[in-house]
Amino acid sequence: MNKFLSMLLAASLLAGCGDSTPAGDGEAAAVPQRGVTADEIVIGTHTDLSGPIAIWGVGSVNAARMRIDEVNAAGGVHGRSIRFVVEDTQYQVPRAMQAANKLINRDEVFAMLLATGTPTNNAVMQLQFEAGVPNIFPITGARSMVEPFHPLKFTQRGIYYDEVRAATRYFLEEQGKQTACVIYQDTDYGQEILEGAQDQLAEMGREVAAVSAHKPTETEFTAAMLRLKEANCDLVLMGTVHRDTILVLDAARKMNWQDVAWVGNNAAYAEVIAEQDSGEGYYAFVHMMSLYGDDEMSAPVRAWWDAYRERFGEAPGLAAMEGYRAADLMIEALERAGPELTTQGFVAALESIDSYTDMFGYRVSFSADKHSGATESVLAQVQNGRWVKLGQSISY
Repeated sequence: MNKFLSMLLAASLLAGCGDSTPAGDGEAAAVPQRGVTADEIVIGTHTDLSGPIAIWGVGSVNAARMRIDEVNAAGGVHGRSIRFVVEDTQYQVPRAMQAANKLINRDEVFAMLLATGTPTNNAVMQLQFEAGVPNIFPITGARSMVEPFHPLKFTQRGIYYDEVRAATRYFLEEQGKQTACVIYQDTDYGQEILEGAQDQLAEMGREVAAVSAHKPTETEFTAAMLRLKEANCDLVLMGTVHRDTILVLDAARKMNWQDVAWVGNNAAYAEVIAEQDSGEGYYAFVHMMSLYGDDEMSAPVRAWWDAYRERFGEAPGLAAMEGYRAADLMIEALERAGPELTTQGFVAALESIDSYTDMFGYRVSFSADKHSGATESVLAQVQNGRWVKLGQSISY
């Protein structure tokens, strides 16, 4: 573990853990580990349970609770049960700050798991790092979740920038596309998509032929489609999310614009897109694919699927898969860290997970200088109203 991390953790523990036991006979006072007692580990999250991206918050928290309940029922981790404290932010930065203050200062959480949203994570991370609280497996693919490198940042999902670079390389080299264009939200997220496309094309000696930016609230895309069509785009990389993805594809369909590969990423991947007529043929690069009830599943996955549906009254989606894996990875690291649990030991344990395959068949790996677990993408396409996997382990 590097010197910076040791100093950071020592300072945060001294600042965030309250009073220490008085020292005697000239010995240093013992500093308790925040969020850890003899019989409990406190894990927190700030997420969206009732706002615009609640589909991600609810599903991921539900599945994480399933995995935590399983390990607690089996005796916990080294004799400690895990207490999972969840705060609803409604995807609002002020509420996220309020929730983080509670989790860090009142609940004294050991780590933050599955915190949801790019702006909410960005607003909270500095506060939690000052307290020595790791940010593990947030529900966002923003580069800020892993860049710049920080010893307390870990992610298990694909990074949007990496996904669009993989998509650009794949469709130009493997599918013979010639003219790449970008349509994107005029937000930090959309800018990452544009930069990913530009950087990959530059590496290949090419340029983006045309771009179109829009506000997240935009509803009319006819003019944007005309502009991209006039540029002869045959590959359109999309920095959109669910609603504007559907509206863009609807506008292209109404123009009868064909022979174009429309390609999104994790943020623009959902069953609601596949269910639209205009979604037919649409592609997405993702870190894992959601399952359908009639898919062929292994016995463990089928048992998990049925248990989730029975407990929560609905089929598990991609958010549930991500939440269950995140909790499983956390538990694996807690096991590896041993009974004398510290933040430093937990970070080292996470970094030691270099060959992990989840029950869904997707790989994750970390190291001392690599905290982004998913470095390969899955290529999915909408065919006959549902997502179909076309390829796996695709990178740039």
